Amino acid sequence: MDVVDMIMDDHREVERLFEQLKQHPEKRPLLTPTLAMLLTAHSRAEEAEVYPVAREEAGETDEVKHSQQEHAEAEQLLKRLTETDPESRRFDDVLTELVKSVTHHVKEEESTVLPGMRRHMDAARLAELGRKFAASRAAHLGDRPGEASREELAAQARNMGLSGASTMSKEELAKRLAKSATR
Repeated sequence: MDVVDMIMDDHREVERLFEQLKQHPEKRPLLTPTLAMLLTAHSRAEEAEVYPVAREEAGETDEVKHSQQEHAEAEQLLKRLTETDPESRRFDDVLTELVKSVTHHVKEEESTVLPGMRRHMDAARLAELGRKFAASRAAHLGDRPGEASREELAAQARNMGLSGASTMSKEELAKRLAKSATR
């Protein structure tokens, strides 16, 4: 499979988990960590392997910057969701906000970044990226939202086009990215 197909498969799985979380509140204690694990690993793999290539080789600079901002917003919401009692009304509110944010991101990514990659990259390159994406995603399974390493935060900053990231501390990067996510 190529990277575009893999990303879209992950999107469908996240959508399926959203539906399960909405329709089966009794499953939330099990499904919430599953969603957090998948979405965090997916995002980290895109940020590390896909976005830099989409920006450099497919010319999707503005789209990658915007997608990275949406990732940052979704990660903040996902962190809030994992910290919220699944039986509370607040959980429903945060879930609704997360679903709206991620659904918007998926729609944009599937209509801009991914088609741009298909237009500008050949099948062999997309397959190579698929292997890298899969390996990165596997390496990030178990990562928790809001707990990115300094290197991961620096990659996110590069994807957003933020200047000065190489000299910032982890805390400075986290603050700058959080501020960018709310724009």
